Amino acid sequence: MGDRYRLAVPDDIERATGFLAGRDEERADEINRALRDPDVRALWLARGGYGLMRILPLLDADALRADPKPIIGFSDTTALLGWAHRVAGVRAIHGPVVVQLGKLPADDAGWLFALVEGRAEGPLAEGLAPVGAAAHGRVEGPLIGGNLVMLGHMVRTALFPPLAGAVLLLEEVDEKPYSVDRCLTGIELCGALDRVAAALVGDFIACVDPKYPAPGALEVVDERLRAFGLAGLGGAPIGHGLRNRAVPFGGRVALDLDRGVCELLDPAVS
Repeated sequence: MGDRYRLAVPDDIERATGFLAGRDEERADEINRALRDPDVRALWLARGGYGLMRILPLLDADALRADPKPIIGFSDTTALLGWAHRVAGVRAIHGPVVVQLGKLPADDAGWLFALVEGRAEGPLAEGLAPVGAAAHGRVEGPLIGGNLVMLGHMVRTALFPPLAGAVLLLEEVDEKPYSVDRCLTGIELCGALDRVAAALVGDFIACVDPKYPAPGALEVVDERLRAFGLAGLGGAPIGHGLRNRAVPFGGRVALDLDRGVCELLDPAVS
């Protein structure tokens, strides 16, 4: 990152208790200190963040609302991004965590920095393929979503933003196709997809089951979207794969279903 940013690392960041990075109160306090500090201009997750759902009620939404700053991360961080948008009305960034950044193409890292600094221009992704129900034309809406399993847990709570009119982002890792099917179907059965505008499908990495090799996870996603009458674009370089294009959580995007292009319409931070 050179001289562009001054990185502040909490003294207690290496603390761990099993799969958690410390007690709930300690982890919440670490985030709240950053939210309340006017010198902190962004919160960038080091890892995906097991247990983030546990601390959402302890977080200071008023501080984030009073001083909006992007929260950057993906995977389990989907819960925190959804909280920021729903409770504080602040757009976050679904993008690489710190430990992933060095493994990504330089172009994706550069795009993330441009998005944070409000100067990202051009398509988010091109060469995408149609998925789900047959449709044509252009669809616009706020981009909301992320890790599929986290969405399955969060959409039934009061802490996740409603999906009406949204472009639903989906990605996953290490989930078997039947789990993908179960999760998407559960989201639909609770009515969360009733007014979704379209879907943007990213990577589904290592989502295989040797016992049942077919259908594959992406085939399941395509079939479920078609069953729900929901059109979209797939193949977005977003998630746990070799790339992870940063996108604004809650910012408007446009899907050109004929050209296979996703365009950014809103800045990352509201």
